[in-house]
Amino acid sequence: MRSRLLAAAAVLALAAGLTGCAQSDDDGPVVAFYGDSYTLGTGASDPANRWSTVISEERGWREFNPSVNGLGFINHRDRFGDDSGDLPSLIIAERPEIVFVTMGLNDAFSFDQSADRIHEQIDADLHRLRDALPDARFIVVESFWYTDERPAAIETIIDWVAEAADEIDADTVPGASHWIEGHPEWMAADGLHPNDDGYAEMARRMDAELDRLGL
Repeated sequence: MRSRLLAAAAVLALAAGLTGCAQSDDDGPVVAFYGDSYTLGTGASDPANRWSTVISEERGWREFNPSVNGLGFINHRDRFGDDSGDLPSLIIAERPEIVFVTMGLNDAFSFDQSADRIHEQIDADLHRLRDALPDARFIVVESFWYTDERPAAIETIIDWVAEAADEIDADTVPGASHWIEGHPEWMAADGLHPNDDGYAEMARRMDAELDRLGL
Protein backbone atom coordinates (compact mmCIF):
# COMPACT_ATOMS: atom_id res chain seq x y z
CA MET A 1 0.00 0.00 0.00
CA ARG A 2 2.79 2.40 0.85
CA SER A 3 4.26 2.24 -2.67
CA ARG A 4 0.87 3.01 -4.19
CA LEU A 5 0.36 5.96 -1.86
CA LEU A 6 3.80 7.37 -2.64
CA ALA A 7 3.19 7.07 -6.36
CA ALA A 8 -0.13 8.82 -5.97
CA ALA A 9 1.52 11.58 -3.98
CA ALA A 10 3.80 12.41 -6.87
CA VAL A 11 0.84 12.71 -9.23
CA LEU A 12 -1.17 14.78 -6.78
CA ALA A 13 1.72 17.18 -6.42
CA LEU A 14 2.23 17.58 -10.16
CA ALA A 15 -1.36 17.51 -11.41
CA ALA A 16 -2.31 20.35 -13.69
CA GLY A 17 -4.03 23.17 -11.82
CA LEU A 18 -7.26 25.01 -12.55
CA THR A 19 -7.91 28.70 -12.12
CA GLY A 20 -7.12 29.59 -8.53
CA CYS A 21 -9.39 32.55 -7.91
CA ALA A 22 -13.00 33.04 -8.92
CA GLN A 23 -14.52 36.21 -7.59
CA SER A 24 -18.31 36.62 -7.68
CA ASP A 25 -19.88 39.80 -9.02
CA ASP A 26 -22.03 40.02 -5.90
CA ASP A 27 -21.39 42.32 -2.98
CA GLY A 28 -21.37 39.49 -0.47
CA PRO A 29 -18.62 38.70 2.02
CA VAL A 30 -15.17 37.71 0.86
CA VAL A 31 -14.62 34.03 1.65
CA ALA A 32 -11.11 32.57 1.38
CA PHE A 33 -10.18 28.93 0.85
CA TYR A 34 -6.84 27.56 2.04
CA GLY A 35 -6.54 24.17 0.41
CA ASP A 36 -4.99 21.70 -1.99
CA SER A 37 -6.13 20.17 -5.28
CA TYR A 38 -9.44 19.02 -3.78
CA THR A 39 -10.33 22.65 -3.10
CA LEU A 40 -8.68 24.00 -6.25
CA GLY A 41 -11.01 21.71 -8.20
CA THR A 42 -8.51 19.55 -10.07
CA GLY A 43 -10.40 16.86 -11.98
CA ALA A 44 -13.48 19.00 -12.59
CA SER A 45 -14.41 19.86 -16.17
CA ASP A 46 -14.59 23.54 -15.22
CA PRO A 47 -13.69 25.55 -12.09
CA ALA A 48 -17.37 26.46 -11.77
CA ASN A 49 -18.04 22.83 -10.79
CA ARG A 50 -15.66 22.67 -7.83
CA TRP A 51 -17.35 22.52 -4.45
CA SER A 52 -15.98 25.86 -3.21
CA THR A 53 -17.42 27.76 -6.17
CA VAL A 54 -20.76 25.96 -5.99
CA ILE A 55 -21.33 26.84 -2.34
CA SER A 56 -20.01 30.38 -2.82
CA GLU A 57 -22.39 31.08 -5.68
CA GLU A 58 -25.30 29.61 -3.74
CA ARG A 59 -24.61 31.98 -0.84
CA GLY A 60 -23.59 35.10 -2.76
CA TRP A 61 -20.03 34.92 -1.43
CA ARG A 62 -17.06 36.46 -3.19
CA GLU A 63 -14.73 33.50 -3.47
CA PHE A 64 -10.98 33.88 -3.05
CA ASN A 65 -9.47 30.47 -3.78
CA PRO A 66 -5.69 30.38 -4.33
CA SER A 67 -5.49 26.67 -3.46
CA VAL A 68 -2.55 24.74 -4.95
CA ASN A 69 -2.07 21.20 -6.26
CA GLY A 70 0.02 19.08 -3.91
CA LEU A 71 -0.05 21.66 -1.12
CA GLY A 72 0.20 20.57 2.50
CA PHE A 73 1.02 22.17 5.79
CA ILE A 74 4.62 21.34 4.93
CA ASN A 75 4.39 19.73 1.49
CA HIS A 76 5.21 22.01 -1.43
CA ARG A 77 5.08 25.18 0.59
CA ASP A 78 7.01 26.82 -2.25
CA ARG A 79 4.24 26.06 -4.77
CA PHE A 80 2.04 29.10 -4.36
CA GLY A 81 1.83 30.08 -8.03
CA ASP A 82 4.08 32.32 -10.07
CA ASP A 83 5.90 34.56 -7.61
CA SER A 84 2.73 34.91 -5.54
CA GLY A 85 4.42 34.40 -2.20
CA ASP A 86 3.14 32.56 0.85
CA LEU A 87 -0.47 31.39 0.50
CA PRO A 88 -1.56 32.28 4.06
CA SER A 89 -0.19 35.78 3.38
CA LEU A 90 -2.37 36.00 0.27
CA ILE A 91 -5.41 35.07 2.32
CA ILE A 92 -4.57 37.57 5.07
CA ALA A 93 -4.15 40.33 2.47
CA GLU A 94 -7.70 39.76 1.21
CA ARG A 95 -9.16 40.46 4.68
CA PRO A 96 -11.84 37.78 4.26
CA GLU A 97 -14.82 37.54 6.56
CA ILE A 98 -14.82 33.73 6.39
CA VAL A 99 -11.81 31.42 6.01
CA PHE A 100 -12.01 27.75 5.07
CA VAL A 101 -9.03 25.51 5.90
CA THR A 102 -9.11 22.20 4.01
CA MET A 103 -5.55 20.96 4.39
CA GLY A 104 -3.69 17.81 5.38
CA LEU A 105 -4.14 15.22 2.63
CA ASN A 106 -0.71 15.69 1.05
CA ASP A 107 1.14 15.79 4.37
CA ALA A 108 0.23 12.13 4.89
CA PHE A 109 2.89 11.28 2.30
CA SER A 110 5.62 13.00 4.36
CA PHE A 111 4.45 11.81 7.75
CA ASP A 112 7.10 9.17 8.41
CA GLN A 113 9.93 11.67 7.92
CA SER A 114 8.29 14.88 9.12
CA ALA A 115 5.55 14.19 11.67
CA ASP A 116 6.81 16.76 14.18
CA ARG A 117 7.14 19.44 11.50
CA ILE A 118 3.62 18.76 10.26
CA HIS A 119 2.18 19.06 13.77
CA GLU A 120 4.06 22.29 14.41
CA GLN A 121 3.03 23.82 11.10
CA ILE A 122 -0.65 22.99 11.59
CA ASP A 123 -0.59 24.96 14.84
CA ALA A 124 1.50 27.75 13.32
CA ASP A 125 -0.74 28.24 10.29
CA LEU A 126 -4.03 28.25 12.15
CA HIS A 127 -2.81 30.54 14.90
CA ARG A 128 -1.18 32.87 12.38
CA LEU A 129 -4.39 33.19 10.39
CA ARG A 130 -6.47 33.73 13.53
CA ASP A 131 -4.07 36.36 14.91
CA ALA A 132 -4.06 38.25 11.60
CA LEU A 133 -7.83 37.94 11.06
CA PRO A 134 -9.36 38.19 14.53
CA ASP A 135 -12.83 39.08 13.24
CA ALA A 136 -13.04 36.34 10.60
CA ARG A 137 -15.10 33.21 11.03
CA PHE A 138 -12.99 30.07 10.53
CA ILE A 139 -14.34 26.81 9.10
CA VAL A 140 -11.78 24.03 9.51
CA VAL A 141 -12.69 21.01 7.43
CA GLU A 142 -11.46 17.51 8.16
CA SER A 143 -8.69 16.64 5.71
CA PHE A 144 -10.06 15.20 2.48
CA TRP A 145 -8.97 11.72 1.40
CA TYR A 146 -9.29 9.89 -1.90
CA THR A 147 -9.09 6.09 -1.45
CA ASP A 148 -10.87 3.51 0.65
CA GLU A 149 -7.46 2.51 2.02
CA ARG A 150 -6.46 4.93 4.78
CA PRO A 151 -2.95 5.19 6.24
CA ALA A 152 -2.69 5.78 9.97
CA ALA A 153 -0.98 9.08 9.16
CA ILE A 154 -4.15 10.70 7.82
CA GLU A 155 -6.03 9.85 11.01
CA THR A 156 -3.32 11.47 13.12
CA ILE A 157 -3.27 14.58 10.94
CA ILE A 158 -7.06 14.82 11.19
CA ASP A 159 -6.76 14.76 14.99
CA TRP A 160 -4.04 17.43 15.00
CA VAL A 161 -6.06 19.71 12.74
CA ALA A 162 -9.13 19.28 14.95
CA GLU A 163 -7.10 20.16 18.06
CA ALA A 164 -5.69 23.29 16.43
CA ALA A 165 -9.17 24.29 15.25
CA ASP A 166 -10.44 24.03 18.80
CA GLU A 167 -7.58 26.21 20.02
CA ILE A 168 -8.58 29.06 17.68
CA ASP A 169 -12.32 28.60 18.35
CA ALA A 170 -13.02 27.62 14.75
CA ASP A 171 -16.12 25.86 13.52
CA THR A 172 -15.33 22.37 12.28
CA VAL A 173 -16.63 20.05 9.58
CA PRO A 174 -15.92 16.46 10.63
CA GLY A 175 -16.11 13.39 8.43
CA ALA A 176 -15.02 15.00 5.15
CA SER A 177 -12.31 12.39 4.59
CA HIS A 178 -15.10 9.84 3.99
CA TRP A 179 -17.32 11.86 1.68
CA ILE A 180 -16.36 10.20 -1.60
CA GLU A 181 -15.04 6.84 -0.45
CA GLY A 182 -16.62 3.74 -1.92
CA HIS A 183 -17.66 5.54 -5.11
CA PRO A 184 -15.12 5.06 -7.91
CA GLU A 185 -17.65 6.57 -10.31
CA TRP A 186 -17.07 9.91 -8.58
CA MET A 187 -13.38 9.95 -9.49
CA ALA A 188 -11.77 11.59 -12.51
CA ALA A 189 -9.80 9.63 -15.10
CA ASP A 190 -6.58 10.11 -13.12
CA GLY A 191 -8.06 8.07 -10.26
CA LEU A 192 -6.84 10.67 -7.77
CA HIS A 193 -9.25 13.57 -7.91
CA PRO A 194 -13.03 13.89 -7.96
CA ASN A 195 -14.86 14.38 -11.24
CA ASP A 196 -17.85 16.69 -11.63
CA ASP A 197 -20.12 14.18 -9.88
CA GLY A 198 -17.63 13.84 -7.03
CA TYR A 199 -17.43 17.59 -6.56
CA ALA A 200 -21.23 17.80 -6.70
CA GLU A 201 -21.39 15.31 -3.82
CA MET A 202 -18.77 17.27 -1.89
CA ALA A 203 -20.76 20.46 -2.45
CA ARG A 204 -23.93 18.74 -1.27
CA ARG A 205 -22.26 17.47 1.89
CA MET A 206 -20.58 20.81 2.57
CA ASP A 207 -23.86 22.63 2.01
CA ALA A 208 -25.53 20.48 4.67
CA GLU A 209 -22.68 21.12 7.12
CA LEU A 210 -22.82 24.87 6.53
CA ASP A 211 -26.58 24.86 7.08
CA ARG A 212 -25.87 23.15 10.41
CA LEU A 213 -23.42 25.94 11.25
CA GLY A 214 -25.88 28.66 10.30
CA LEU A 215 -24.09 29.64 7.11
